[in-house]
Amino acid sequence: MDETTSLQNPRPTTHDRRPLVGIVLGSDSDRPVVEDAAKTLTEFDVPHEIVVASAHRSPDLLDRYARTAEERGIRVLIAAAGGAAHLAGSLAARTVLPVIGVPLEATGLGGLDALLSTVQMPPGVPVATVSIGSWGARNAAILAVQILAVGDTELNKRLRDFKAGMARKIEVRST
Repeated sequence: MDETTSLQNPRPTTHDRRPLVGIVLGSDSDRPVVEDAAKTLTEFDVPHEIVVASAHRSPDLLDRYARTAEERGIRVLIAAAGGAAHLAGSLAARTVLPVIGVPLEATGLGGLDALLSTVQMPPGVPVATVSIGSWGARNAAILAVQILAVGDTELNKRLRDFKAGMARKIEVRST
């Protein structure tokens, strides 16, 4: 199943509910890295959508997506991009929704260029930034769940169970 959405036909990837998290990729070639984010959101039963919209190659599409996200029910945006990585900042400039940037390795600089581009937002345009690559994608999804869990007791419980499970795994390995 193709999880990419269009603005005309958004397709949630968890059940048949409106997506709460929008995952935006700068390029379709970035999809394998953000699969960890999508998988994590599915594990938490958080409906989400994936869309490809480049800050540089399709700025009008990105603008429409960012400006309509909130009215379509999106509550958190995850933006994954490499190189100049203006995607997260471009989204944050166009919405009041929380934006989480995932820097990706796309050049010979190992993702450091994307990390610095994503984290260096001017005052008033915050972007939460996670680590480079698949670890960052997974952490972005968990951070999105944490943001949503503030107002959702059921999701909050699933998150607490997840964190307790991580601790149990470590404790079992230590004995």
